[in-house]
Formats: sequence, structure tokens, C-alpha cells
Amino acid sequence: MAVKRFEDLIVWQKAQELAVIIYNDFQECKDFGFRDQIRRAFVSVSNNIAEGFERSSNADFSKFLYYSLGSNSEVRSMIYLSVRLNLLSKWRADEIIEITNEVSRLLYGLIKSIKTVR
Repeated sequence: MAVKRFEDLIVWQKAQELAVIIYNDFQECKDFGFRDQIRRAFVSVSNNIAEGFERSSNADFSKFLYYSLGSNSEVRSMIYLSVRLNLLSKWRADEIIEITNEVSRLLYGLIKSIKTVR
């Protein structure tokens, strides 16, 4: 069965969940530049999935999924940095990094499935 709405994509749902985690975990962060950048980066993961889904071709959708991958990697990099800056504990960062890795796997799987559909 073909997916009819981006809201039905598991990767979009997982990205939304992680956006909520990022918002909550950095709610009290006093480094406003860092906080805003990590929030923007992760919100763009699910937004690019949604925007790409509504495009007219699989090539366009794939391009936006790659944008999501880039933003997801940016978040992962910032999570590593947040530990070094004492903004997050190592164990919490490891939990978030595992979720970003899952999002990456889901994105790569979706990209692969789109490329095989002609």
C-alpha cells in the first residue's frame, strides 16, 4: 500500500518525536545561539520530509530527504558538542544520538525505496 500522507511516514513521526526531545532538553539552555541552532536544525528534518513528500517527483522528494539527512547529522554533531560544553550528560547524549542514527537509517531506507520505484 502506498503512503498517501507524509504524516504516515515512520521517519517523519520519529523526527517529530526527536524534535520534541530536543526542545525539552534544551529548554533551559542559556546559550541561546546554540539552543536556537539545534532546534532549527532538527525541526528542518521533519519539515524537509514533509516538503519533499509534496513535491511532484521522486527525484525532488529524494533531494529533500538528503537535506533531512544533513540536518540530522548537524544535530548529531551538536549533541556531541553539547556534552563537551556540559549542556547535556553523556548518557542523555548517547540516547539522543541513537535516535538520530535511527532517523538516518530510516531516511536512507526511504531514499533507497524511492530510487527503486520508477
